[in-house]
Amino acid sequence: MASFLQVHPADDLIVALRDLDAGAEVSLNGHRWTLREKIPAKQKFAAKDFAVGDIVTMYGVIVGKATQPIAAGALVHTHNVVHATSSFSGKQSDYVWTPPDVSRWAGRSFNGFKRRQGPAGTANHWIVIPLVFCENRNLNFMREALTRSLGYGKTSPYEQFAHRLVQMQREGASKAQIEAAMLEAETSAVSSRVFKNIDGVKFLEHGLGCGGTRQDAQALCRILAGYIHHPNVAGATVLSLGCQHAQVSLLEQELAALYPKLEKPLLVYEQQKSKSERDMLANAIRDTFLQLGIANEQTREACPITNLFLGVECGGSDGFSGISANPAIGHASDLLAALGGAPVLSEFPELCGVEQSLSDRCVTAALADKFVHLMRAYENAAQACGSGFDANPSPGNIRDGLITDGIKSAGAAKKGGTSPIVDVIDYGEPARQRGGLTLCCTPGNDVESTTAMAAAGCNVMVFSTGLGTPTGNPVCPTLKVSTSTGLATRMPDIIDYDAGPIITGEKSVPRAGEDLFDLILATASGDYTPKAVALGQDDFLPWKRGVSL
Repeated sequence: MASFLQVHPADDLIVALRDLDAGAEVSLNGHRWTLREKIPAKQKFAAKDFAVGDIVTMYGVIVGKATQPIAAGALVHTHNVVHATSSFSGKQSDYVWTPPDVSRWAGRSFNGFKRRQGPAGTANHWIVIPLVFCENRNLNFMREALTRSLGYGKTSPYEQFAHRLVQMQREGASKAQIEAAMLEAETSAVSSRVFKNIDGVKFLEHGLGCGGTRQDAQALCRILAGYIHHPNVAGATVLSLGCQHAQVSLLEQELAALYPKLEKPLLVYEQQKSKSERDMLANAIRDTFLQLGIANEQTREACPITNLFLGVECGGSDGFSGISANPAIGHASDLLAALGGAPVLSEFPELCGVEQSLSDRCVTAALADKFVHLMRAYENAAQACGSGFDANPSPGNIRDGLITDGIKSAGAAKKGGTSPIVDVIDYGEPARQRGGLTLCCTPGNDVESTTAMAAAGCNVMVFSTGLGTPTGNPVCPTLKVSTSTGLATRMPDIIDYDAGPIITGEKSVPRAGEDLFDLILATASGDYTPKAVALGQDDFLPWKRGVSL
C-alpha cells in the first residue's frame, strides 16, 4: 500500500494515505521531502514552499491560498490555508468524450415496474402526502393504521429493549441488573406483506405548506408533484387542511405543467370539507387500501438500462472521498451514460471551483449559461446573508481533510464522471435527458439534495460517505459507498459497498466502478436491498429556498 498520493501531476498538495510521522523522508517522481510534523491520514502536506497569498492546487485546480508561509513537507490545514478558486464564465471550449467500454453490459436489462409514461420503476410504492404540516397528525394516524397491518412495520430492537427494561422493573430487578441489560439485535416483522408487489406505503411528513411565501408553497407543490410522478410510485393519497398556501389547486397546476399526461391514481382529501376527521381518515384508509390491491397486480419485468436515472450524492465526506468512493461512483455514472441512461449530479455549493470544466462539458452554450446563472445566483444569495460557499465544509469534513470548499468540491465533482452534460435543471425540475450527465441545482445538505433528485425522477441513488451517514429516501433505493475499509468494517449496518480497496491499491477505480454498477443493476431489479431501505431510512426534506449550504 502506498503511503501518500499526488492526485494530479499539477498538484502542490500531497495526500497522506496513512499516518505519516514527523521527520519521515518521503519521495515521489524525483522529489524528496522531510516531513516537518506528523501528517495524519487524509490530511495533506505541502509539496513546495508557499509564500503568503500563493495559490494552492489539488485535483489540478485551485483550491485555496496560503495565509502564512508554508514550508515544503509541512501540514496544510485551516491555520495556514483558506478557500480560493479560479474564475469562470460560460462554455469556452469544445468537449470530446471517450466513453468507457460497456460491451460487458450489451443487451442487459433490469427487472422493474413499467409505467404508462416515463421510465420504469426500480420499486413499487404508494405514497401519502400532507400538503401542510397541520395534516401531519392525520398522516401519522394513517401510518399507524396501515404500516403494520399491511405487513410493512417491524417491532424495532429498541422497542423490544424498552419492553424488556419495563418487564425487569416490574419483576423487581435491581438498578445494577437493569444497567447490565444489553440490547438484542432481533427485529421481528408483525406479519407477512399483504400486497406482495407493493414495496411499501411511504409517508412524506414535512413542516411546510403554510406560513412562508407563495413561492415556498409553489416549490413544495413542485417537489410533491415530482414524487407523485416518480417511476417508483404507483399512486398517491393527498391530505389537505384547506386553508393553507399549498392548495390542492396549486399541486394540480404543478402536475399539469410538469407531467400533463399523469396516469396514476391520485386520492385527495380535504379536512375542512369533510364531515369529520374520523370520516376523512376512514375514507382515505379504505380508498388507499383498495387502490393498493389494484397496484399490486403489477409485477417486475425486463426493462432496458436506458430507464435508469441515477442520482449521485456524497455526505459525511472525508479526505478520501475524492480519491476512492467518488471516482468509483463517477465511473459507474459514465458506464450508465454510455449505455444510454441518465446520471444526475447535484449539490451546487460543492461544485465551487470546477465550474469552468463543467461549463465546457455542457453540450450547448445555453446549458452552460444556465449552469453559470444558477451557480452565481446561489452564491450571491449566500453572500447576501453573510455567508458563502466557502462556509460549506462541516467540522467533520475539516477534521478529516476537507479543509476548504475548493478541495471538497473538486473531489465531490468526481461523482459525475466525465460524460457530456446534456441538461441543467433547477430544484424541483424533472430530469429527462439521457446519454450524459444532468446537473441538478440543490444545496449541499444531504437530505435537501436527495429529496430533489428523487423528485427529479432518479430511481436509484448512490451515496458516498467517509464518516458514515445513514441517509436514505422514501421512494428511491439508496446505496451507500464507504471511502475506506475501516468505515465499512465499523459501520456495516449502513454501508453497501466498500471503495476502500482503491486506497490500499487492491482495486482500480474502473474495477470498483464496474462492481458498483453491477450492484446498481441488482438493486434496480430488486435482487439486492440497500441497507438504508432495510433500516427504513426514509429521509424527506424539501428545500425552503433560503440559504442552505
